[in-house]
Amino acid sequence: MKLITAIIKPDRVEALRKALNKINIHGLTLTEAKGYGRQLGHTEMYRGAEYEVHFLPKCRAEILVEKSNLEQAISTITEAVKSGKIGDGKIFITDVSDVIRIRTGERGAEAIS
Repeated sequence: MKLITAIIKPDRVEALRKALNKINIHGLTLTEAKGYGRQLGHTEMYRGAEYEVHFLPKCRAEILVEKSNLEQAISTITEAVKSGKIGDGKIFITDVSDVIRIRTGERGAEAIS
């Protein structure tokens, strides 16, 4: 199994959810986050004063998939959230050795279906 962690723009979350549902991936954990990459933040005006925003709002989406579904999930995520502009985000892939559904005790692939 693989854990996909995608750091994306908050306005792309709903598009991601819909795209994942279309390929029968129904589990998604979402966390609000702040961060920056190459864009290094930006400058804003507030009540006539200019100030720098170093950490931009992002969302961290975590999706657990079987290894056989990994490439399809990655391409779906990329298509759903890509705008072609700086700050679209990153995707990280991590190996997961086991998963246990607490309610039933199911393990492995049965626990994520």
